[in-house]
Amino acid sequence: MTDQAPSNNPEKQFSIQKLFIKDVSFESPNTPLVFTEKWQPQVDINLVNNARKAPQDLYEASVTVTVTVKNNDKTAYLIEVTQVGVFGVKGFAEEEMGPLLGSFCPSVLFPYLREAISELVTKGGFPPLLLNPVNFEALYAQHAQQNDASKAN
Repeated sequence: MTDQAPSNNPEKQFSIQKLFIKDVSFESPNTPLVFTEKWQPQVDINLVNNARKAPQDLYEASVTVTVTVKNNDKTAYLIEVTQVGVFGVKGFAEEEMGPLLGSFCPSVLFPYLREAISELVTKGGFPPLLLNPVNFEALYAQHAQQNDASKAN
């Protein structure tokens, strides 16, 4: 599977080489009792994305989401999924790599991760959990701004 990102420079190349789940965990420690209680979930979501250089012109980008759902102060379920993509990247300037790996690649990965989490939740016997879209561009800009501020201090 190969997708080309739009580019005004024919020397720039971007392709999706591989998409896969690297790590997945689903725990439901209080079943079946949790199914007998009124469902009033408290949802906590944590998201982390990373990128690293791989051999040749390849980069590995990953997004990990951890979801903890409690019902009446008891853990109903805990899910952690790491969705990974291997991307072919060639001809981009160094200053373009941060936004590409920190914003664009996670945006490609997130829909696959969201689907995996939703499927795990329903297979675990719980009502569907639909994660809202994430603005990775804004998250990247915020992270870059925090890094610039910490370098200035």
